[in-house]
Amino acid sequence: IPEILKVLNNHQTKATFFFDGSWVKKNPDLAKKIKEGGHEIGNHAYSHPDLKQRSMTETTEELQKTNDIIEETLGITPKWFAPPSGSFNQVTIQVANRLDMKTILWTVDTVDWRKPATSEMVERVVSKVENGSMVLMHPTKPTAEGLETMITDIKAKGYKLGTVSELMSEKRVN
Repeated sequence: IPEILKVLNNHQTKATFFFDGSWVKKNPDLAKKIKEGGHEIGNHAYSHPDLKQRSMTETTEELQKTNDIIEETLGITPKWFAPPSGSFNQVTIQVANRLDMKTILWTVDTVDWRKPATSEMVERVVSKVENGSMVLMHPTKPTAEGLETMITDIKAKGYKLGTVSELMSEKRVN
């Protein structure tokens, strides 16, 4: 994560980081560093569950517990919720909505959790990016190694990079 933050800062690029509540609990200082870097913070549930298989009560507990820890640690309430593994159903969306969050998914996946060759991951992302793309990344070695090239190559294609809120804003610059 420190390397990722350094690259984002060098490119004056802000991103949205979706936090598991359990991760924030274990890494409060790193979570604070990300927020202090001007990055947007979203909710990614507490324990990375398969929410499609969870009840309304269990889903509420996962999301609320994460919001509580983020609020306690960072003093902010997330506006965005990204379901772990993209697994969700109507109940998931309803719970997030009741907690004043919109549910969001990605359109381009680095598949970085499989630890691909950095060049392969960069090519996959850069070749698929288009207007409105939302790129899913994780704090992995390939992402840390390839982020500089991804940012440079995506900007070279004429695209601007930013947070989920900036992308979803009606006032965004095209």
